[in-house]
Amino acid sequence: MGTVHGGSRVVRLAVVGNPGNRRVALFAAAAERAGLPAPRVYPWRDVLLSGRVPGPDELVRVDSPGEDAEVDRLLRELGSGRPAVPAGHGEILGTAAAFAGLREALGRVAAGGGRLLSRPADILAMTAKPRCHALLAAAGVAVPPALPPVHGYESLRAAMAAAGWSRVFVKPAYGSSASGVLALAAGGRRRVTAVTSVELSAGRIFNNLRVRRYDDEASIAEIVDRLAPDGLHVERWYPKAALGGRVLDLRVVVIAGRPRHVVVRTGRSPMTNLHLGNARGDVAAVRAAAGEQAWQAAMRTCARAAACFPGTLHAGVDLMFRARWGDHAVAEVNAFGDLLPGVLADRLDTYGAQVAAVLDGWAGAPCAT
Repeated sequence: MGTVHGGSRVVRLAVVGNPGNRRVALFAAAAERAGLPAPRVYPWRDVLLSGRVPGPDELVRVDSPGEDAEVDRLLRELGSGRPAVPAGHGEILGTAAAFAGLREALGRVAAGGGRLLSRPADILAMTAKPRCHALLAAAGVAVPPALPPVHGYESLRAAMAAAGWSRVFVKPAYGSSASGVLALAAGGRRRVTAVTSVELSAGRIFNNLRVRRYDDEASIAEIVDRLAPDGLHVERWYPKAALGGRVLDLRVVVIAGRPRHVVVRTGRSPMTNLHLGNARGDVAAVRAAAGEQAWQAAMRTCARAAACFPGTLHAGVDLMFRARWGDHAVAEVNAFGDLLPGVLADRLDTYGAQVAAVLDGWAGAPCAT
């Protein structure tokens, strides 16, 4: 009949997302391939403006609200409680307010009574980098050490000096896709460099698709100070493994507790995100370089990281092998990290694997420690 059965009820797939977005389209295509009706789409704009949300007889995928300027503005407006100006193209603006708006919007979705494939608390915990890092560390998942909260450039430099760290990654507390991230190295008060996709322009900051290097302290300090009011998370620089002269990390999508889809991201800068002009690497080559024992240990770590978000069907885990493959650590866990076009496991893409898990009766599991 092309329906999903939940107990004695017949439920229908639904998606909270941005109509026309490729994520929504790919999930709908996966449902169709599985013989299910097209999911009903609830636009984020409607959730934010009218409160229209899925109901009790719907099985709900909550998709990313990103890539829509109006939705971004509405989230910031909801989170701040005051009118929000539109952001310029790529502008990094009001990330803490957007996060607060997302929290409110997810509450509305949950109140509709649908069965959610991603628990709001899990989405929020993954999106808030300090919270995510703390959860992983408490569960014994390997993560780079982090500094106590810093509130601007001067407190960042003071905290680095107190910890004895000369190289760190500075991340916006609520950022994504490397937006606002700086790989910062300090060899002394006047010897500071930062590699980042942030572009300074007329007192505003933008996420640019070209990674650049700053070596003047004034510019670096201005970027950090402009990011700081929305919150910062600072981790010790983790030296990544490399192959063929390119540093690398992995995006591993864990579905229903199982690491399934893997993409190797390679680059010549510390930022390996593919949208920044980087390239996919060869999974088999990385697996061979790491060795099977280290590879399997890394996959177990990804599963344990995802298990810390037990009410969520899928999570995108960013995993780093250390230089010379000595060990590994988790950089981030992504609530919306399943967009891996063309990557198949058991002949299914990430969306098809999620639909298959639902049809197999997936339900949340307790957190692994």
